[in-house]
Amino acid sequence: MSHRSVRLNVPVLARVEGEGAMHVEVTDGEVTDVRLEIYEPPRFFEAFLRGRAWTEPADITARICGICPVAYQMSACRAVERLGGIRVDDEIGELRRLLYCGEWIASHGLHIGFLHAPDFLGFHSGFDLAADHPDMVEGLLHLKRTGNRIMEAIGGRAIHPINIRVGGFHRAPTISELEDLVPDLEESRTFAIELVRWTAGFDFPDLSHDYEFVSIRNGERYPFIEGRVVSNRGLDIDQAEFEDHIVEDQVAHSTALHGRLRTGGWCHVGPLARWANNADLLPGDVIDLAAEVGIGPTVTNPFRSIIVRSLETFFALDEALRLIDRYRPPVPAAVNVPPRAGAGAAITEAPRGVLYHRYRTEADGTITEARIIPPTSQNLPTIEADLRRFVTGHLDLDRAELEHRCEQVIRNYDPCISCATHFLDLTIEHRTRS
Repeated sequence: MSHRSVRLNVPVLARVEGEGAMHVEVTDGEVTDVRLEIYEPPRFFEAFLRGRAWTEPADITARICGICPVAYQMSACRAVERLGGIRVDDEIGELRRLLYCGEWIASHGLHIGFLHAPDFLGFHSGFDLAADHPDMVEGLLHLKRTGNRIMEAIGGRAIHPINIRVGGFHRAPTISELEDLVPDLEESRTFAIELVRWTAGFDFPDLSHDYEFVSIRNGERYPFIEGRVVSNRGLDIDQAEFEDHIVEDQVAHSTALHGRLRTGGWCHVGPLARWANNADLLPGDVIDLAAEVGIGPTVTNPFRSIIVRSLETFFALDEALRLIDRYRPPVPAAVNVPPRAGAGAAITEAPRGVLYHRYRTEADGTITEARIIPPTSQNLPTIEADLRRFVTGHLDLDRAELEHRCEQVIRNYDPCISCATHFLDLTIEHRTRS
């Protein structure tokens, strides 16, 4: 490709949530500027929460995302409970973990099959993929329905669940209602093994890097909800200390804030981070399947994140079956969380990574301050750095291939800019110094 004056434009990129643009500038063969420009208007959820009751964040924040509403609800509930010094019963905690399994299964299945796999196989969309791989797409659709069924059984519905409240649930499902899910889970578990092997056979460009992987870890089992915030470089803090170590900055080219470590540098959150910090806690069948497809305890190439997501899906199906087998309905379905003055913060693992909520309330429970830091804002600087490294190493690619690979670099992270379905206007400009 000529390095003089080349501009690539992708007006709309499907298969990623949100709207925005990317600008890459190359001068004399050197990448001099990379900007992931997010221009969606601010959504003001933190402002909406001010003046609301301490019982309301679970219902309000669920509307932030139609794909991972459970993550927002769980982080919100746990932050308010931590504010009140309340710990829910084990039975409620296990039911929450099962609900989270449903969200991971549904979200990962959607991303793997319909947002990301087409990149590796040369298809424009999931519809094109279905024409050549009908059995695989049928399995992926069943996988998505399986995750949705878990959320419906526990949360009342798959999109913006309505059965979740501070302290637990409005109603606990019966044993028979959860046992009805077992046949679908077992069928999806068998399919998930095939899915891991399928994704492992893709062709992966090498973009390996020494990331700082940040996730939660509790030392007992693979994390969904509980644990300390850790990294592979020594970070080990309570969830309440999150803002002491990770901050967000406004950048001129984006309405989305960019997260960074106070000590310098950026963090990488999501499946690769969870895997790097918690692979030793996985069940043996997951470890064996990972070894079979060449996945070790740390994966540093973001293009291979699709395999780790597939492995996490297999794990979530296994975990859901285990939780249903041991399920006993919590009585009552929720513990009382009275209002009080104070501040509380909590983190859970959304499909895309650590999701932080903090609330400050008055004595009557009125919220005076809310802070939400989603995983995508933490990953945005890392995505830009990945783009810079990728373009620098692949200036020899023709225009169409470089354009496609740049889009794929972004989709490695399954970024959730908003609940929309398009997000990128890509411009690559090649110039020479005058």
